Amino acid sequence: MERESMEFDVLVVGGGPAGLSAAIRIKQLAQEKGQDVSVCLIEKGAEIGAHILSGAVMDPRAINELFPNWKELGAPLETAVTHDRVLFLSESGATEVPHWATPATLKNEGNYIISLGMLARWLGEQAEALGVEVYPGFAGAQVLYDEQGRVKGVITGDMGVGRDGEPGGNFQPGMELHAKYTLFAEGCRGHLGKQLEAKFNLRDGVDPQTYGIGIKELWEVKPEKFQKGLVLHSAGWPMNPDTYGGGFMYHYGENLVAIGFVVGLGYSNPHLSPFEEFQRYKTHPSIKGYFDGAKRIAYGARAITAGGVQSLPKLTFPGGALIGDDAGFLNAARIKGSHAAIKSGMMAGDAAFEAVAAGRAQDELVAYPAAYKQSWLFDELYRARNFKPYMAKGLWLGTLLYGIDQQLLRGKAPWTLHNTADHTKLKKASECAPITYPKPDGVLTFDRLSSVFLSNTNHEEDQPCHLQLKDASVPVKVNLAEYDAPEQRYCPAGVYEIVREEAGPRLQINAQNCVHCKTCDIKDPTQNIVWVVPQGGEGPIYQQM
Repeated sequence: MERESMEFDVLVVGGGPAGLSAAIRIKQLAQEKGQDVSVCLIEKGAEIGAHILSGAVMDPRAINELFPNWKELGAPLETAVTHDRVLFLSESGATEVPHWATPATLKNEGNYIISLGMLARWLGEQAEALGVEVYPGFAGAQVLYDEQGRVKGVITGDMGVGRDGEPGGNFQPGMELHAKYTLFAEGCRGHLGKQLEAKFNLRDGVDPQTYGIGIKELWEVKPEKFQKGLVLHSAGWPMNPDTYGGGFMYHYGENLVAIGFVVGLGYSNPHLSPFEEFQRYKTHPSIKGYFDGAKRIAYGARAITAGGVQSLPKLTFPGGALIGDDAGFLNAARIKGSHAAIKSGMMAGDAAFEAVAAGRAQDELVAYPAAYKQSWLFDELYRARNFKPYMAKGLWLGTLLYGIDQQLLRGKAPWTLHNTADHTKLKKASECAPITYPKPDGVLTFDRLSSVFLSNTNHEEDQPCHLQLKDASVPVKVNLAEYDAPEQRYCPAGVYEIVREEAGPRLQINAQNCVHCKTCDIKDPTQNIVWVVPQGGEGPIYQQM
């Protein structure tokens, strides 16, 4: 197919904090050195920030480096953390951890409660002001390689393709975007990142990545229930002690409360539903009182990388690099990743600018992983490297062992524990106890479809399904027969549905509901589901998430 093409020095795929910081850093250096370096950034969301979702409590360390004058520039870091609370919940009670005993990773003095989507929008404005060409609504659909097998850019997604895969009346072919270096910042479980890891064997010698799913709601609460700057984290109920998970609640802005729940995707019981666990969490006596007379205004979900340094792939390959959550830069012990994304983007940006300024093209940006190994980010992630493996041993034993690791050994234990892939841990349905979840009341607890409505998710129905099955027979023959179709429960958006007909059961994929969390691509026990990008601009449109 004949496609139009455009040439750039650096192409960034993904408009989250990592990609935007990389683009900004390159332009800052070019401005300082008086050089002309062309930078293009594409983003699959309809606008910058549309697909960005995080808790979020932000450590400002990295943005202090990127923009030392961020306050004067009006960055939306407006609510400083004023109070930390950590609770261990039972079904009817709570035990609060004294501040002196709270792990340092959960102390947030000097941090800010933010909307990461709003920060991304602000970063987008700074990028454009510096001369970055920013194109939202364009998804990176395919990686382009040159004759030597080096990455030379991407092809954006075709538009106007019908469900049958044939071009429709409004068909527009995607463009070829060529670059000397391409930085992939697609976020957690990036679909091009997966392909690059396989092509260049980037995971050889490292642990499998592990993940959680984070589900979040934004509420407007009554002023008398609002405690600006409060950060609350909890562990325990409603999860069983052998399953990793916990809740969070952040008060920021004007009477806004972000509440959410994270479930580690290494859970074993296929009957478990992260969405319903989150709804139950809100009914705990220590939590529900905040929401008397409140209004729910937004909903979303996304997968979260959690494996740490032992699960990071090789970061570079000929012609490009992985940055941010596309690589796995998130500190699960701190429940924070935005500062790591910004820092990784800056380091990759430094390396890309240096290479372009030196007249190089499509080699490996070896200065990027070298800088990472010497950075505070490596030190931070290395000290927390045993968190997820310890917590995989269960809440109480994991908490004890990680406490010893941090308090006594200061994260410098002479051993590194290892991760195993989440999808391998799911047991057969017959081996696990079913879980009965209460029906939603429509006031504090809700169903999936009314929740998806609040995410402003939209997909054109007449297009190829972006949730692809390697083998269409597996969902019934294996997933339903052996695991009771867990995709019906681990998806937080009601995408997967077993329809029982006279001819037998079948899997129905309601792709228009998809909030792009990627959980299905991660947790499917047979790894039969493959998430690819839909037409550009589609998916959720998060306003303040």
